[in-house]
Amino acid sequence: MNIDQAISGRRSTREYTTEAVDEKIIRRLINAAVLAPSAVNQQPWTFTVIRDQELLDRISREAKAYMLATMSAGPHSGHFHGLLTDEDFQIFYHAPVLILISGNMPGQWIVEDCSLAAENLMLAAYAEGLGSCWIGFAQGFLNTPQGKKTLGLPAEWTPVAPIIVGYPETSPVPVAHREPVIRWMG
Repeated sequence: MNIDQAISGRRSTREYTTEAVDEKIIRRLINAAVLAPSAVNQQPWTFTVIRDQELLDRISREAKAYMLATMSAGPHSGHFHGLLTDEDFQIFYHAPVLILISGNMPGQWIVEDCSLAAENLMLAAYAEGLGSCWIGFAQGFLNTPQGKKTLGLPAEWTPVAPIIVGYPETSPVPVAHREPVIRWMG
């Protein structure tokens, strides 16, 4: 698969089979992630791999409660409120793996650095025949003292990118993309 196919074919997957993802594949995804560029080549990331479904269910419940308590009004808040109050909604979509990319040192650009690593990981997952999705509902909670304690993360780490990975149950349909706004300055 070439890079254009990976970029145009990758989708956010929200339906997974229960098939486990082999540790060797997970390591390949992380190896692709660490090839991302980082500011001053600091490579300020660490990867926490969670495959325990009971733990993922617990984090889902706690993250939903945190989101409901802290969510500000916005164009999607009604939709989000409906999802977050649904007891059957699990924010990780019952994916078999969550890979949390965290910044493990202070730095001005750790969010950007970890985000670049996350994109590499998601493209590599697609190339392996896997689905992935960045779970924004988990970010706020995982960045609290309680969230960090739940995963045994040091207080100074900054959770940035909670990425679920697994075998897609169905192929997500392509989404329409707007034409880019390009400003030519010369």
